[in-house]
Amino acid sequence: MIELVLIAIALAMDCFTISLVSGIIVRRRNVPVMLRMAFLFGFFQALMPLIGWFLTSSFSSVIESFDHWIAFGLLLFIGGKMILESLKGKEEGIFNPYAFGTQVMLAIATSIDALAIGISFACTGYDTFASLCTPLLIIGIISFIFSLAGFGLGVRFGEPVRSRVKPEIIGGIILIGIGVKILIEHLG
Repeated sequence: MIELVLIAIALAMDCFTISLVSGIIVRRRNVPVMLRMAFLFGFFQALMPLIGWFLTSSFSSVIESFDHWIAFGLLLFIGGKMILESLKGKEEGIFNPYAFGTQVMLAIATSIDALAIGISFACTGYDTFASLCTPLLIIGIISFIFSLAGFGLGVRFGEPVRSRVKPEIIGGIILIGIGVKILIEHLG
């Protein structure tokens, strides 16, 4: 159980970071936006290991060979677009935390590395869907909680950041950094 919680916390750190940046950008507690973002992050963090588990029997080598490139590409695109549009002075760029599409894209991008967790579950004795329910529930709930906490902290403590630099630039750099981290971990 402790190992599952630690895996869930590790997976939730990207959710926390992106939610933190979103809270800084939004500037106020918007409960529906916070809950939707947290739900999407929790849902996709739990869904991706399930997909990895299902695909392991026939496609694991194919998935492992390019999942990190997909995550890197999505995060590089979103982060780069955020930075460029912030420098151009656009208020509503691709990183609009209110937009459902942006939230889904970020949830998918940050959860792609969780496919590997599903593959490892299949290789370590989780041989039925029923045995997988508890780990997926733990991952989803912890990602949900970390996302809510990150968003709330971003709103609460974001004013000093907003007054010094554009949070979209910081967010773009963080997203690109997460993408690079995923790429380095998989290529190294």
